[in-house]
Amino acid sequence: MEAKILDGKALAQKIQAELKQQVEELTPKIGRSPGLAVLMVGDNPASAAYVRNKERACEKVGIASFGKHFPTETTQEELKQVIDELNKDDRVDGILVQLPLPDGLDSVSLLHQIDPDKDADGLHPVNLGRLVRGEPGLRSCTPAGVMRLLEEYQIPLRGQKAVVVGRSILVGKPLALMLLAADATVTIAHSRSQSLGEITRDADILVAAAGRKDLITADMVKPEAIVIDVGINKVTDEAGKSRLVGDVNFDAVKTVASYITPVPGGIGPMTVALLLANTLWSYTQKK
Repeated sequence: MEAKILDGKALAQKIQAELKQQVEELTPKIGRSPGLAVLMVGDNPASAAYVRNKERACEKVGIASFGKHFPTETTQEELKQVIDELNKDDRVDGILVQLPLPDGLDSVSLLHQIDPDKDADGLHPVNLGRLVRGEPGLRSCTPAGVMRLLEEYQIPLRGQKAVVVGRSILVGKPLALMLLAADATVTIAHSRSQSLGEITRDADILVAAAGRKDLITADMVKPEAIVIDVGINKVTDEAGKSRLVGDVNFDAVKTVASYITPVPGGIGPMTVALLLANTLWSYTQKK
């Protein structure tokens, strides 16, 4: 038996359709459409592709884009000034700084500059504090996407052992808190954890978010476990053709797990869908 696929792409399309309907209903009442500003600095091709993808998704659901593209030599002060202006702009409900930034720019400082109630990525310390306290607020998009995908497939979390491999502020830490809030028993592991395979083999739900290709192999997975692959790694074959793979050795692990997310087509589309959902949530708080 092969693992069933947790289809993030299909669910993201469903969420976007629901958001589109909500935007159509709310726009006449509020008097404007929701607005998202994605700030990109420099000419990183991967970042440019991500930004285009986000802007297309905005267009699909009726969210206005206030995106700005800055040259590599843009200064920290110039970016801070733009963020201040967007904070004050009533048409903008969400602000996101596309990472990575060019060398010399401090992304943490810029993140702190964003109004927490417009923090579309859910990474401002105020929003992370709300998550820790279990209070309503904007949630980090990728972990929220993982939780929404588990919910869609009615995967029980209460009392289950969940292992998150990865401790980043983007994914690992907030996801562990979200799983804990759903009554899972949570372990955070990482690349320096001793006997990583022993830890992961104990997991009913295993999340790989370390950014290392093939980190999770079949012998590290408990039979019938649910495996969520958040990793995105670019590999190039002998012919020079590039493709994306996750942190999980998909072909091997799918013979052991009960459910698994593919890369691409798993968590990636969910991240964009939850970014739009965050923007709409901010928009509805201002009614």
